[in-house]
Amino acid sequence: MRASNRPDRPKSPDIDADVTGKELDRFSRAELRYLDDKNAEWVSKHLVMAGRLIDEDAELAYQHALAASRRGGRVAVVREAVGLTAYNKGDYHEALRELRTFRRISGSNIHLAIMADCERGLGRPEKALETIHSDAAEDLDVPTRVELAIVASGAQQDLGNIEAAIAELEIPQLDINRAFSFSPRLFEAYSDVLEKAGRTEEAQKWRDQIKVAEVALGIDEDSAEPEILDLIEDDDEASEGENVQDIAGEPDDDAAASDRDEPSKYGDGPEDNGSSDDSEDEDDEFDILDDEEDESEESDEDDEEDAEENDEDPESTEK
Repeated sequence: MRASNRPDRPKSPDIDADVTGKELDRFSRAELRYLDDKNAEWVSKHLVMAGRLIDEDAELAYQHALAASRRGGRVAVVREAVGLTAYNKGDYHEALRELRTFRRISGSNIHLAIMADCERGLGRPEKALETIHSDAAEDLDVPTRVELAIVASGAQQDLGNIEAAIAELEIPQLDINRAFSFSPRLFEAYSDVLEKAGRTEEAQKWRDQIKVAEVALGIDEDSAEPEILDLIEDDDEASEGENVQDIAGEPDDDAAASDRDEPSKYGDGPEDNGSSDDSEDEDDEFDILDDEEDESEESDEDDEEDAEENDEDPESTEK
């Protein structure tokens, strides 16, 4: 937060007229209860703007998150927002620092895959693998574990270990006959690394299945909405609350793995920078999920206090 408190820093960006701050999810609003009312409103509005702009204007979204940090820098969801927007604009050092701070404040490891990807972005694939295979990853939900596998595959490729990159993606969720919300990304990553290994025919088979999965999930632009089925959690391989559908086509194949050549973009970060609950695993009685995707332990500085904002809002105080 030192950068946000520089005397020469720019004024906070404008907030859209329709933003009230109440657009935040209830978990994020609950975290802001420690701020006084005016500061909580200010922080809320800038967090909403950061979430609104994160996929449209990465730099402006980051500036909104920084503005929120000047009055709520000790709040986990605020540090999360700074980390995610910094990551989205490619500032991996800042993102890693802020997400470590978020983890320290909240005790949550939900952004472990992004933190590992930041290590890749900083040219430290070994450190990325160390993060991915740490004890902290063991209790994460299925979509996050899939993201970790993709990042791990990319890190192995960074090191020139193509066979290890394939092995990283050989997880139960890599099922050619089942489509989950994360399946198109997983299939694409797997097909790419198979291609690099010279296994062209296998790569094409998995690449063809990406379209099949997208249609089954209802995310293909030409497909109709799929039927939604309620799930009953039967075992530890099923994601709680997620829906499934059948994919037509291929027989069971070897499960496998994949990567990204560039550090991944956190497109699916916590909506509006809110906290998210960890889900359980996926249910193998069904054949497809439909929608839910899924240290530098620097002390917090008095980030929220010397904010020079673009209006006459009061100085930052916390209850």
